[in-house]
Amino acid sequence: MLNAPKTLTILSVAAFFAAAGCTQQTHHDAGEQVKMCCPMCETITDAVAVISPTKGNTCAGTMHFTKETGGVHIFGQIQLSPNSVHALHVHEFGDLSSDDGSAAGGHYNPEGHHHGGPTAADHHAGDLGNITADASGVAQIDLHVPGLSICGMKDPILGRSVVIHAKIDDLTSQPAGNAGVRIGVGVIGIAKSPATTQPK
Repeated sequence: MLNAPKTLTILSVAAFFAAAGCTQQTHHDAGEQVKMCCPMCETITDAVAVISPTKGNTCAGTMHFTKETGGVHIFGQIQLSPNSVHALHVHEFGDLSSDDGSAAGGHYNPEGHHHGGPTAADHHAGDLGNITADASGVAQIDLHVPGLSICGMKDPILGRSVVIHAKIDDLTSQPAGNAGVRIGVGVIGIAKSPATTQPK
């Protein structure tokens, strides 16, 4: 097992990952960041997040993530209050150790953008907009998100988390759309097998 030193330069990072078997790398932001991808990542095409409620809430469901050309297809169902609208984001950490969801960190924003709607020119990679529950409290999710990857060199989401908030994302307020507390959180992990059903 390789042990990484506490401080790594760009060259030593490249050498470290090469020793671990990663053979691909690209430079981003004029070489100040290095994004790596090992060959195994290319074989990971499906991920899943099981949403669990934070303390005092009842939000629950399952979201699936499937690799597609240029992005990720996200689909699933979330149980919420009837006829309610809630913000949906990918957050930076896959950490469920806090009962209020705060350990998941902030919005996933590897490229340093402002918060915005998912179709805005300037938005976080994790900005997925809002989901709406029907009269029975079920929110159907069916999103095609360009730019994201499951485990690639462009904004990978594997190992991060999905967060559902108490309120609607107003899509403009900084830094998080005034979306309120976190009512549901799930870690994005490798799926055992592709989902058998997808939205039509």
